[in-house]
Amino acid sequence: MSRTQRTDEGHGRLGSVLSGLAVALGCVLFLGGFVWGAILYQPYTVPTGSMTPTIGAGDRVLAERMDGSEVRRGDVVVFRQASWGDLPMVKRVVGVGGDRISCCTDGKLMVNGKQVAEPYLPEGKGAAATGIPATTVPKGNLFLLGDERSGSLDSSVHLGDSNHGSVPRSAVEGRVDAVAWPLDKFGTLERPEGFADMPGGISDPGPVRLVVWAVVAGAVLVLGGAAYGPVAKRLGRRRERPQSRDRSGATARVG
Repeated sequence: MSRTQRTDEGHGRLGSVLSGLAVALGCVLFLGGFVWGAILYQPYTVPTGSMTPTIGAGDRVLAERMDGSEVRRGDVVVFRQASWGDLPMVKRVVGVGGDRISCCTDGKLMVNGKQVAEPYLPEGKGAAATGIPATTVPKGNLFLLGDERSGSLDSSVHLGDSNHGSVPRSAVEGRVDAVAWPLDKFGTLERPEGFADMPGGISDPGPVRLVVWAVVAGAVLVLGGAAYGPVAKRLGRRRERPQSRDRSGATARVG
């Protein structure tokens, strides 16, 4: 009996220690993930459908806080430009300083004389609702288009502005890395390969997946560790019941 009790107590103490460590590690991952995400990312609600089907009206997105100098072709960015209404807007970068933009040749957007594949456009829609005359993007600026070209108030609409429809890189507030809501669209945005062969290539995904993994893993560890105590007690009671019945039966027979 004494040996069995020591073994059970040993297992109980070890389980308690491990569950405590799981809860502690889970708290670190859970809270750390939230803090990390809050530092790196800013949530935005997209007010219009100009970026459909990639991002719909009312979708909640996560934009990585970054300087506009890090933005590359194909990125979806949040920016604010006074001449465009001075409100946060979400568009896709299709040209950077020095690029020559035009549309359309065979229904394709042209960047520096090369046709660009744009798989993110709505099915059956062309690269522009109206033609875009050959335009050179000023140095330090970005040329921005919505994925839904027929209803997007983007650079193609502002071609008559002093910057030929482009906005300065300093207007960028963040790069959209993921759609957070609705849940059926939850996931990171793909980087379009159509811009990969151009100078500078395409950007690498941000750490949003690591942030989500840390939060989810932390929650699992906290819940699992916290559940150990009640579960262990319940299992212990079930083990004790057969033993108590055997003892009572043996006593009755002796009497």
